[in-house]
Amino acid sequence: MNLSLKIKRLLLLITGIVLSSFVYFIMANEIFPQAPAVAAMIVFMAFLWITELLPLAVTSLIPIVFLPLIGVGKLSQITSFYAKPIIFLFLGGFILAIGIQKTGLHKRIALFLLHKIGDKPHQLVLGFMLATAMMSMWISNTASVMVMMPVGLSVLETAKRNGLKGKLLANLGLGIMLGLAYGADIGGMATIIGTPPNLVFMEMYTELFPDLPAIGFLTWMIMVLPISVIFLFTGWLLLTKIVFKLPNNRIMGGHEIILNEYKKLGKISADEKRAGLIFLLAVVLWLTGSDIQIGESFTLIGWRTLLNLHEFKDASVAIFAAILLFVMPSSNKENKSILTWNDALKVPWGILLLFGGGLALAGGFQLSGLGEIVGNSFSQIQVNSDTVAVFSVSFVLTFLTEITSNTAITNLILPVISEASKALQIDPRLLMIPATLSASCAFMMPVASPTQAIVFGSGYVKIKDMVKGGILFNIIGIFIISIVFLVWGRFVLGI
Repeated sequence: MNLSLKIKRLLLLITGIVLSSFVYFIMANEIFPQAPAVAAMIVFMAFLWITELLPLAVTSLIPIVFLPLIGVGKLSQITSFYAKPIIFLFLGGFILAIGIQKTGLHKRIALFLLHKIGDKPHQLVLGFMLATAMMSMWISNTASVMVMMPVGLSVLETAKRNGLKGKLLANLGLGIMLGLAYGADIGGMATIIGTPPNLVFMEMYTELFPDLPAIGFLTWMIMVLPISVIFLFTGWLLLTKIVFKLPNNRIMGGHEIILNEYKKLGKISADEKRAGLIFLLAVVLWLTGSDIQIGESFTLIGWRTLLNLHEFKDASVAIFAAILLFVMPSSNKENKSILTWNDALKVPWGILLLFGGGLALAGGFQLSGLGEIVGNSFSQIQVNSDTVAVFSVSFVLTFLTEITSNTAITNLILPVISEASKALQIDPRLLMIPATLSASCAFMMPVASPTQAIVFGSGYVKIKDMVKGGILFNIIGIFIISIVFLVWGRFVLGI
């Protein structure tokens, strides 16, 4: 590390300490003496997350040291936040995704979909957006883009060889590459396991509002899938008809290369079938486990109620399916089972720590009395309507997540929003869910999301192009999330 970089890091560290110290002194409170220290910790962690002065996962471990040190909870209580059931739901989801990727099933599904969509420029963009969106509902957004990007680059190279050039080639490249990134982020909203902010919300909502109705896997999908579908098709039209206009004529070679790539996969392997069946089992169990109220007089009974297995929750299903991948024999002679422990080492353990750190931060927020202080301050704010409040949180979260991790910002903001909802006498779901969905809507900068960073490295996307398309996606996202949630989400949740 050179001297200038060391000095820069030192200055950043001093800045973080000064900011957190300032917050500590201005929040001095006799009723809740520990609250200022927790506020200072939150500011310091936010600063470290934004600047990445330390690895995100390392910053997430600070509550284990700091909260017991100042007397906010016992060590066993603080560390328990890092082992909440939702952490294991995410862990199981990661392992399932690794199994699908190892067998190649995800690529087969994506290429099949692309083959069926067609090879006109706007159809290709739609195909790539749909494929990544569908995959990112179940595996990570980053992995979805990584799978599809080589296919996209091959299509573009073929189009180039067949004489496509100039603005048309540039627009097609932008449509496909940005479509990959945006499709993955939009698709991830639709399921609880699709993206970390959704899981952050689920655990915080359950922890902070245990008396409110639980939101199950199927309820979330019924509520959010329409938002994702509307956003995806609106975004596709925006990309191909307005921002980077594309013609309706065929591009020779696009269809052929996708078909050739699909044929190279050969017949579906035994391992793909086995991994697919295990994944399908997990999805069916997730979707049918909880009771669903339909109207006022009819309830669709889930298998947990039928079999009296109320404690076999979504996290148990995820881990059960993950274990099956280690038990299920592989048709590959080199492997005894579909997954080995070496495969499990690919799990992004840092994300799980980041997730746990956010839950510990929220716990400290409540245990220290800081939540009550924040809630009292919000009681002084006058909000004319629920609509204004929903649009406001969607706007703030959409643009905040452009500069930091969406998981980190959700961890930081949701406890504040929960207290605001109490003070403003608004159902917390009305603010927390749009905020969570908006945290997945950072489309303007390469640093905003790994998906953007990946496609930026393709060579087809410049920052000015990403900003040009991204700011429109941000604005449309704010309106779609707010309006559809206020109409449809309210209906589904019975608010």
